[in-house]
Amino acid sequence: MPIYEYELVEGECHICDGRFELNRPISRPDLDKCPLCRKPVCKVISRTSSPKVSKAPSLTDAKKAGFTVLERRDKGVYERL
Repeated sequence: MPIYEYELVEGECHICDGRFELNRPISRPDLDKCPLCRKPVCKVISRTSSPKVSKAPSLTDAKKAGFTVLERRDKGVYERL
């Protein structure tokens, strides 16, 4: 389930500190009010992290992962490496 971040539209709150996170299914509609203080909220788009590739994949890495590696020899002709 994804984690959604919400923050208050205006003002502050000592209960939710003006910003909170919720685990919610994608099929559920967005919240329009804070579940704790009942003030209006909006969804915040937060940063995501993606894996960093330290090196380009090699032919041996592709073969170990179960891929078939082909190289083009002639027009329309490929050879398995």
